[in-house]
Amino acid sequence: MRATRRVKVGAAVAVALALAAAGLGASGGGDDKEPVGAAQVASTLGPGEGMLNLLTLPGATEGGSTDPRVDWVTPFQERTGCKVGLKVAKTPEDMAGLMRDKDRRYDGVAAPPEVAGRLIAENEVAPVNTDLVDGYKKLEPKLRGQLRRDGKYYGIPYVWGVNLLMYDTRAVPQPGSWAALFDPGQARRYSGKLVMRDSPLAIAEAALYLKGKERKLKIRDPYSLTPRQLAAAGRVLAAQRPHVGQYWERPAEAVSAFAGGRAVLGQAWPYQVDVLNRASRPVQGVIPSEGVTGWMDAWMIGARVQHPNCMYQWLQWTASPDVQQQVAEWTGVAPANPLACSGDRLKPGFCAAYRVGDRDYIDDITFAHAPSKTCGRAGKSEEAEKSDCTDYAEWTRTWIESTKL
Repeated sequence: MRATRRVKVGAAVAVALALAAAGLGASGGGDDKEPVGAAQVASTLGPGEGMLNLLTLPGATEGGSTDPRVDWVTPFQERTGCKVGLKVAKTPEDMAGLMRDKDRRYDGVAAPPEVAGRLIAENEVAPVNTDLVDGYKKLEPKLRGQLRRDGKYYGIPYVWGVNLLMYDTRAVPQPGSWAALFDPGQARRYSGKLVMRDSPLAIAEAALYLKGKERKLKIRDPYSLTPRQLAAAGRVLAAQRPHVGQYWERPAEAVSAFAGGRAVLGQAWPYQVDVLNRASRPVQGVIPSEGVTGWMDAWMIGARVQHPNCMYQWLQWTASPDVQQQVAEWTGVAPANPLACSGDRLKPGFCAAYRVGDRDYIDDITFAHAPSKTCGRAGKSEEAEKSDCTDYAEWTRTWIESTKL
């Protein structure tokens, strides 16, 4: 779901963005084959163990290998003595598979929502003692609650974003509803010039559209769908498919499509809106009347953690305002710590574009969680009222059948 989003904007914006998104790598490894039992929540911390094995998606953690000016790993190593071994998973599914491998021991993982919820449900991550993470209470309150299960916290917010409806102001009147993208009659007007995120979680936007259009479906949470509701969303996506010019996986792909005139309407993040606006492209991002979804990446502690003290130091490090500023500038998404926008850390225009610290805005976002058989967030007893919803595997099948076959 995540790929690198930071690029330099100029005349060659489309090409530069595509290259920046596709060309990321990372160093390291650090897999220990010794199996070990699941970890419990820590109560105290001791000296660092000298090592830290992390699992991320491309671009989420930078140690200067991509750009020597972008490095928040080396200063951490110098300050703590914890040498970072970094494993980069190509996709969220690869990440989930690596975390399930009982012969591997990752101290921490920077998990997107479609991975995080499943890792919690499968006991592949350990609860976090937030009292041991300096600055935790400075993080955005709604984000802090996203990974709370049965009174325990399973992650430290890292970055977040929102899924907007973006349009070219020269070609499309300002849309007020997701119907502009999902209603067959409206989508046909811009046939071939629509873009959609290439992710099963994009089903949630179709569910938001149906929530308003087909009230008999009784959709409440767009990420908790019954088989009937999921099938209805799948039909919406199948009807839309002939009009979609591109399903984008890397954020730069959507930027290139709009910059080159191949797209005029579609799903996007504030990142694409910001980059295109800075390149003088006439696009805007809007919140449709049905609302918007969002996502959060979080650092989680592996159930087979080998270096817990170094991991807690890493949690503190990545939550700090200065590191959050670097992460936000590089990834092109909103920092979880609003203090990254204090002083002169981030430019005011950046913080305004991403609505950092805007509590009213954030409170209206429906944040993604991994779909589960149990309606609501799996494992969250106060919301788990019934078990007739669909899980991520069913969402994946529906997405493939509706958009690929």
